Amino acid sequence: MSAELVVVGGGQAGFALVAKLRKMGDGRAITLISNERQLPYQRPPLSKKYLLGELELDRLLFRPQRWYDDNAVSLVLNTNVLSIDTVRETIELDDGRTIPYANLALATGSYAVRLPTELGGDLDGVYAIRSTSDVDRMSKEFIAGRTVLIVGGGYIGLEAAAVASKLGLRVIVVEREDRILNRVAARSTSDYFYRLHAAHGVRILQATGIVELMESNGHVDGARLTDGTEIHVDFVICGIGIRPHQQLAAESGLKVSDGIVVDKTCRASNSKIVAAGDCACFPYRETFIRLESVQNGVDQGEAAAVTLYGDEVDYRPYPWFWSEQFDVKLQIAGLSAGFDRSCTRPGLRSDSESTWYFKEDRLLAVDAMNDSTSYLVASRLLKMGVNPRYDQISDPNFNLKGLLKNDHSKRD
Repeated sequence: MSAELVVVGGGQAGFALVAKLRKMGDGRAITLISNERQLPYQRPPLSKKYLLGELELDRLLFRPQRWYDDNAVSLVLNTNVLSIDTVRETIELDDGRTIPYANLALATGSYAVRLPTELGGDLDGVYAIRSTSDVDRMSKEFIAGRTVLIVGGGYIGLEAAAVASKLGLRVIVVEREDRILNRVAARSTSDYFYRLHAAHGVRILQATGIVELMESNGHVDGARLTDGTEIHVDFVICGIGIRPHQQLAAESGLKVSDGIVVDKTCRASNSKIVAAGDCACFPYRETFIRLESVQNGVDQGEAAAVTLYGDEVDYRPYPWFWSEQFDVKLQIAGLSAGFDRSCTRPGLRSDSESTWYFKEDRLLAVDAMNDSTSYLVASRLLKMGVNPRYDQISDPNFNLKGLLKNDHSKRD
C-alpha cells in the first residue's frame, strides 16, 4: 500500500482535515488510519446521549462507509502506528505493514488519565470515558439504585454525574481541589454547578481525594478517602483529565511539549508533517496552548488541510466550548486562563446567569449558563476585538446588546 497523504487518527481533527481537502478538490491518495474498529465518529455525545442510550452508534459517525469509497479515502481501522521514520518517510503498522508518505498528518488526539495501579486504578469496575468501547463496557453498570463514584469534578466528570443521576443511580463526586471546576472556571461558575448537582441529589465532596479503592474478588467495591471515611461504591468513573498522544511523535524526533509543537500554519518541526486537534500545541497570542474541543479539532484540522493544499494561512482560533448537565446548557466563549477579575450577571430566567472574565481591561471569556444572549454577545465582542468596560458588565441593568453597536466599548 502507498499513499501521498497518511492521516493518523480518526477523530474530529483527522476527519475534518480529510473532508476539507476533498472539498477543496485535492485529489491525492489519502490513507486514514484509526486504532478503533468503528468508522470515524464524534465524541462529545459519549458522556451525554450515547451514555444515556439515546443515541445509536450509526448516528455518531461523521460519514457512512459510502462517503470514504466515493471520495477515494482508504480506511485502515483497528490498527496502531508503531513508528514513524522521517528519513525514509514511512510509517510502520502493528500488523507488519509499512506505508510510505509524501505528507503525514498527525491527529492522534488524547487519552484519559487513569488512577494509578497502586490506588486501585486497574480494578474491574473502574472506567474512563474516551471511546465508544469505554461506554459500551460500562453501560451494564448503570442500574438504578447502584452507587457510582466519579473521581474528578471537571466537565467530563460532571456530565457523567448528571447522566448517572438521571438513570436513578446514587452519585458521589470527589474533587481534590477546594471546589469543582477549579482549574477552568471562576468560583461563581463552580458554585452554580455545585448547586445544580446538589439539587438533583448528587453528593459532591470537595477538597477530598482517593487514598485507595477497595476491592472484592478483583472488582472495586469501595473507596477510602483522604478525610478518613470509607464509602461503598459499585463502580468508578475517572474524569481526572486527558493528556495528548505525543509519544509517537516524540520517538520520531518531532518537537513535543505538552503536545506536538506546530507553527502558526500547523506544521510540525518536520516540514512534511502537520498536526491538529487535541494532540497539537500551537502559538496563541504570547504563548503556546492546546485546545481540547470539537471546535478546535474541526478548525485546526481544516487549517492543516489548507496548509497541505499549498495555501498556507495562520491558524487563528476563536475558542468556544459547551457542556450539557441536567437541563442546563453551558456555552463558553474565549479562554479564561490568566484572568485577574470576574463578575456575574443574572440572566432572564431564574436558572440562567453568566460569568465574565477580564485581565486588566481586556475581555477574555464568558461562561453562559442557559444564557444564550450573553454567549452570543460575548462571542461577537471577542471576534471583533471589542472590549466592554468592567463596570458596564458588572452592572446587572446594563444592556449587553448595546455593546454590539460599539457605543460603550473600546476596540482592542
